[in-house]
Amino acid sequence: MKQLFKEPLSLFALLLSICSSSALSQTAYFPPAGDWQRRAPEEVGMDPLRLQAAIELAQQNTIVEPKDLSLFIENSFGSEPHFSIIGPVTPRKEGSGLIIKNGFIVAEWGDTDRVDMTFSVTKSYLSIVAGLAEDSGLIDDDGDRVKDYFPHESFNDPHNSAITWRHFLTQSSEWQGTLWGKPDWADRPISRDPEIAKTRELRTPGTYYKYNDVRVNMLAYALTHVWQQSLEAVLREKIMNPINASDNWSWNGYDNSWIEINGEQVNSVSGGGHWGGGLFISTMDHARFGYLMLRNGNWAGEQLISENWIRKLRRPSQSSGYYGYLWRRNFNNTVVPNAPTNIFYATGAGGNYIWVDQHNDLLIVLRWVGRNMPEVVGAITDAVL
Repeated sequence: MKQLFKEPLSLFALLLSICSSSALSQTAYFPPAGDWQRRAPEEVGMDPLRLQAAIELAQQNTIVEPKDLSLFIENSFGSEPHFSIIGPVTPRKEGSGLIIKNGFIVAEWGDTDRVDMTFSVTKSYLSIVAGLAEDSGLIDDDGDRVKDYFPHESFNDPHNSAITWRHFLTQSSEWQGTLWGKPDWADRPISRDPEIAKTRELRTPGTYYKYNDVRVNMLAYALTHVWQQSLEAVLREKIMNPINASDNWSWNGYDNSWIEINGEQVNSVSGGGHWGGGLFISTMDHARFGYLMLRNGNWAGEQLISENWIRKLRRPSQSSGYYGYLWRRNFNNTVVPNAPTNIFYATGAGGNYIWVDQHNDLLIVLRWVGRNMPEVVGAITDAVL
């Protein structure tokens, strides 16, 4: 049964869903490598006719033109100062999607094994790598200053010196500087005129939400220093291998983001595809990652990422009720009105989504659904009986 949560009850709803998720993780089905059991919608409490209508809505709203994603990137960001594509780009071919209810696939379309760019969904994976660093003791607390772990010259600046891991994770760092040839002010600038863009107002770190890929890339760079290895290797070992993901995904940086760590050349990965790069991954591997989130970080009895971090990433930040730790929220039911307030989801340009609804035990992965995600997810949610 669907339920609408109001924001004052969100703490109670959060605790209830976490307790339910923890219990579910002990008895739930977990798919082995290369396989995932299917169930008919009516077997898991979904209306088959409504579900089919939702799938058709998703397919009707799928946009795969231009297939050349370098053109898509240029059309989206090409007028920004200092724009250039400096990371790998792959073409897209078709839309795809997976709907998982009670742990089982109830609907799928398109080629779910095809590897595609995923743009800023990558940021939500980066959040998990940051959580692993705290779980492992490499970072004592996400409220610590980044400069105390990563003595990068930019943190000598008095403004930047106060920035914490939490500020980067909530996109409220207001970090100023240039990384991999991209100044922070050139990303989604206040003006296309560089001289005006440079005059952007800087707020106190932690007080102002500003979506900014340069700053997210700085977070990735700092975490690479903390881990002393590539973040792709960390994600593969700690998360993707244990959840039986394929070997076909990759996490890419830029042509100029190679750094030396312990005598080895390591690519500092990007947090999205704004200038190319980011996570290239299939819909099916997205689903495995999303299912780990649905199960509160537990996979078949093994706690891969702590429940404490899951709680942190899904809570509203000081600067935005819609944003957690590089994951988005259905704040006050304003994104998808008929979905619970306490869901959390990853999103990337072009219509890439991982929607995690613990209350309804529902996971949705969408590729290339454009700007019509709210209608599509709303229709899928409406199929839950």
